[in-house]
Amino acid sequence: MTELQIILLSLLQGITEFLPVSSSGHLILFSKFTSFPDQGQAMDVALHIGSIFAVIIYFAPTLWEILQGLWKAKFLPNFKNEGSQLFYLLVLATLPVIICGAGLKYYGTDWLRNTKLIGWNILCYGILLWIIDSFAVTIRKIKNLEIKDALLIGCAQCLALLPGTSRSGITITMCRFLGMERREAAKFSMLLSIPAILAAGILAGYQLWQEGNMQQITDALNAAGYSFIFSLAAIFVLMQWLKKWSFLPFAIYRILLGSILLLDAYGIYDIQSLFVK
Repeated sequence: MTELQIILLSLLQGITEFLPVSSSGHLILFSKFTSFPDQGQAMDVALHIGSIFAVIIYFAPTLWEILQGLWKAKFLPNFKNEGSQLFYLLVLATLPVIICGAGLKYYGTDWLRNTKLIGWNILCYGILLWIIDSFAVTIRKIKNLEIKDALLIGCAQCLALLPGTSRSGITITMCRFLGMERREAAKFSMLLSIPAILAAGILAGYQLWQEGNMQQITDALNAAGYSFIFSLAAIFVLMQWLKKWSFLPFAIYRILLGSILLLDAYGIYDIQSLFVK
């Protein structure tokens, strides 16, 4: 894999991971509509790991509050302690995707990397985000979430196992449906990404280590490093954006992109010719 491909993939990952537009879908489409070969799922995971470290750095004060809360609560569930409450809400919201992800891993995921599925997911969940973000109330913060809310968000996250859905997009959509403020919804979605993607990263890293391909390992480490830088910048921009504006531009982008991809997938218009000469 060339250095240029790694940098371009990292830039694409950094921009799209925390915006509700589907980073995994964009990473798959990158090779389909350029002359670069498919980077494979292991590289996709490495790129996501870089993004997770960006979340950890950006939300370090919140993570420190979680640790302090757990210590005060003696690591037992205590929903009167905000740090402990947030930790166990994230745990509960992570359980569904672990179960579904294990099942999907057993049956294989190669069949998911196709343009029709990605196009429909980008389009339909973009419309859903637009509708819910436009009409949902905006009254709740993370501290107002209950166990049933965390489980609903966790179940929604399972849909993100399908490329094009967008993990951040579908969890933000559910958070907005539950009445959460936009910045609070984005924050919970990003914090929720830490356990799920770290688990996938550890598994992918172990597989790469077993294969013993040092070039692949080096490429993965470089990709994670570049992705960290671009992701950190994207998180800052998104959180500033949500102080004043809504998710409408991202929903419109998804609807346009999904429509274009479906035109190509069903042979109505060949968009590959625009990228590959």
